[in-house]
Amino acid sequence: MNAPLGGIWLWLPLLLTWLTPEVSSSWWYMRATGGSSRVMCDNVPGLVSRQRQLCHRHPDVMRAIGLGVAEWTAECQHQFRQHRWNCNTLDRDHSLFGRVLLRSSRESAFVYAISSAGVVFAITRACSQGELKSCSCDPKKKGTSKDSKGTFDWGGCSDNIDYGIKFARAFVDAKERKGKDARALMNLHNNRAGRKAVKRFLKQECKCHGVSGSCTLRTCWLAMADFRKTGAYLWRKYNGAIQVVMNQDGTGFTVANKRFKKPTKNDLVYFENSPDYCIRDREAGSLGTAGRVCNLTSRGMDSCEVMCCGRGYDTSRVTRMTKCECKFHWCCAVRCQDCLEALDVHTCKAPKNADWATPT
Repeated sequence: MNAPLGGIWLWLPLLLTWLTPEVSSSWWYMRATGGSSRVMCDNVPGLVSRQRQLCHRHPDVMRAIGLGVAEWTAECQHQFRQHRWNCNTLDRDHSLFGRVLLRSSRESAFVYAISSAGVVFAITRACSQGELKSCSCDPKKKGTSKDSKGTFDWGGCSDNIDYGIKFARAFVDAKERKGKDARALMNLHNNRAGRKAVKRFLKQECKCHGVSGSCTLRTCWLAMADFRKTGAYLWRKYNGAIQVVMNQDGTGFTVANKRFKKPTKNDLVYFENSPDYCIRDREAGSLGTAGRVCNLTSRGMDSCEVMCCGRGYDTSRVTRMTKCECKFHWCCAVRCQDCLEALDVHTCKAPKNADWATPT
């Protein structure tokens, strides 16, 4: 079930180029000249009218989203670092992750969820840091409240995650809501799962006030957890993703295998089985595993047997500088020597035909 690339992955690379100073000097030019955001919003391809409206009205939010792209892309790569498909981005590809997103696979489900979560996280953080005109700290967290430890006062700056979720839903989902096909419904479901994942790890933090640090008085606020927790949670959801088919009236899903449970709003869903990602395949968006480092002693996905798809591996001896002979010195330092360490690095062999696979 291949579908045209929709969602945020079509325009995010361009948005990143526009809004991130490290990537392009155009941001500094626009800030100096003023008024250029309208021109840029009108020229980012793939945006529907609702997205362009939000882009025009909230250029500061667009910049916050652009600055967050590298963060959740890196999180995706961290979670898949030991797998054949490792969430690598493709240079010079307009859709950031290439054709892998054309397939309605578990990988696509994860990418849509992690990106939607990343948008929520980036906007919410920017609100708390005072970088956005349209939001600030959570205005509802005022006055006195109670928890299992007693009474406390709301203070500090509670993360305004409701604003982050609301804006992310309006902006990211806008294109999918224009379509009524199965892929649009899949993307909407996984987008929502990603947003909910961020809110799941919202935690209450408190500071005690009183004599000798006693908690006779407490000031508390709500804060998002590190994005790594969201990434790890969505990774677990990826491993338990549920394959679905459209129901008869085309308004929702039913499980493809009746032995499995019906997906909840927190689950990831997909339609198509994934390719094995063993070889370079342009149609599947697979870069293959040739040259990937594998673990000779592992029995997991990063093992040489699994990572290299049975093709074997090459071994090379490399040296690296490490800390050794560390000693504790009173008080209070640890001093180490610099030592050269030799180790074997194993990399997957390339298939005999190392060119892009072509359909037969």
